Amino acid sequence: MANIEEKVENLLKEKIENIGYDLYDVEYAKEGKNYFLRIYIDKPEGIDLKDCEKVNDEISDLLDEANYIKEQYFLEVSSPGIERVLRKDKHLEQNKGNEVAIKLFKKDGLGNKEYQGILENFNEEYIILEDDIKVERKSIAQIKTVYHWD
Repeated sequence: MANIEEKVENLLKEKIENIGYDLYDVEYAKEGKNYFLRIYIDKPEGIDLKDCEKVNDEISDLLDEANYIKEQYFLEVSSPGIERVLRKDKHLEQNKGNEVAIKLFKKDGLGNKEYQGILENFNEEYIILEDDIKVERKSIAQIKTVYHWD
């Protein structure tokens, strides 16, 4: 499915940028018996429903013409939200110095299944949090930003 995500991202990136948005991420997932193609867009002042509609209208024909996805799927255009999933190195780079929550596939050697802290750095093998906490990337199920609701 990652291959479909990459193809769709390459197809849509320039079009979405040309109409004033950033293409944050593309996710293609099967949930139950249904397939979903999720296009996450962003802009500095935030995303609203009209933005999602505008992008949807601009990309629907492109996706149909490219015909990368053979199964019937639901197209969703959305904001990445306040607590954003960090799937790519560019997302990690943008969030250095910010608080993140990490969930692991299973408990690590220290008995932890979750970590939370300030993202200090990363490389191909590790995500490095404050206090030199190193988490192996291959053991990570999800990383997302943390927003404190005050």
